[in-house]
Amino acid sequence: MPLALLALAVGAFGIGTTEFVMMGLLPDVAADLHISIPEAGHLVSAYALGVVIGAPLLAAVTARMSRRTVLIGLMALFIAGNALSAFAPDYHWLLAARFVSGLPHGAFFGVGAVVATTMVAPERKARSVSLMFLGLTVANIAGVPVATLMGQHLGWRATFLGVSAIGLAAIASLALLIPHDPAHAPAVGLRGELAALRSLPVWLALGTTVAGFGALFSAYSYITPMLTDAAGYADGSVTLLLALFGVGATVGNLAGGRLADHSLRGTLFGGLASLVAVLALFPLLMRAEWSAAVAVVLLGMAAFVTGSPLQMMVMEKASAGPSLASSANQAAFNLANAGGAWIGGLALAAGFGVTSPAVAGAVLAVLGLGVAGVAAMVDRRRVVVPAGRERLVAAHLPEHAEAVRS
Repeated sequence: MPLALLALAVGAFGIGTTEFVMMGLLPDVAADLHISIPEAGHLVSAYALGVVIGAPLLAAVTARMSRRTVLIGLMALFIAGNALSAFAPDYHWLLAARFVSGLPHGAFFGVGAVVATTMVAPERKARSVSLMFLGLTVANIAGVPVATLMGQHLGWRATFLGVSAIGLAAIASLALLIPHDPAHAPAVGLRGELAALRSLPVWLALGTTVAGFGALFSAYSYITPMLTDAAGYADGSVTLLLALFGVGATVGNLAGGRLADHSLRGTLFGGLASLVAVLALFPLLMRAEWSAAVAVVLLGMAAFVTGSPLQMMVMEKASAGPSLASSANQAAFNLANAGGAWIGGLALAAGFGVTSPAVAGAVLAVLGLGVAGVAAMVDRRRVVVPAGRERLVAAHLPEHAEAVRS
């Protein structure tokens, strides 16, 4: 694996840290800016909105630019957003700064995944994507806890300055390690990238991402009350348990990359089936502290086994213009975040019990399996016309030649 993947992982580490650290800083931010906790929660939503809007928009705007230049520019925007967060004079400025911070998120992962796959042999493409995502999962183990502690002891503004420093390190790594785009590589352009999005298989892959990761966030959004109210953990133990989730996610991500290089669709189906099983067992596993800890690790593993396969699936189905579709998949992850949390909240509000969001997540994972199954059937029904037959048909029916080639 090329050392250049380390540069992508450093950027992913910074992005993962700034995305999730706000959850731990909400009380400090609320107290300092004299706002309520629910108002402070809108800062999380502002970041997610920035991801959803920025992912396809920035990928489209930069379609004809060098991907190396795009990655460096995205990290510069990331630094600007976090620096603005650190110096925001009031709540509304901070809200806007968090939106700006989210803009480069999806495009960085989307374009970065395309760059990662171009630097390795075909049989290692999924593994290269998983190594970039490694920065995101390690952020949950080390970056978020350290950044949270920094915010609690030095002030929340210091956290965003620290994240900005990570961004500077990422830019240096990208400039030193990412190779320049080949001079002979044609620029796909916006029209080519948009054409790739007209494919039904691409939308089925995006739908699988929304359902599959919606299943994760349906449970994970309410993991704290499950651990405290159902499993009996003290509030102070939750941070350590969330780090265990990061460990599970890291193991699942690395395993998913290796397995997907051998069987992309098999890994995807296996990961989603495992997610169904883990979430369905949550009500039982949350009855004791030891089994609840195991459940948290298994949840991270089962969910992130599917991360690289889903990213590769979208890129393969949009091979003629992968950057926009790859970035759109990151927007789908964040839609899954918002949608999964909403569905889990509905289950709680309906009075089905503190572990009911996990059961709702299991239903979403089954839906993801269904969408993945439809995608597999669509692929099997595609008719590949042999080259000789194509020429014969085209010669006799010139008006249909283009349709046959497509």
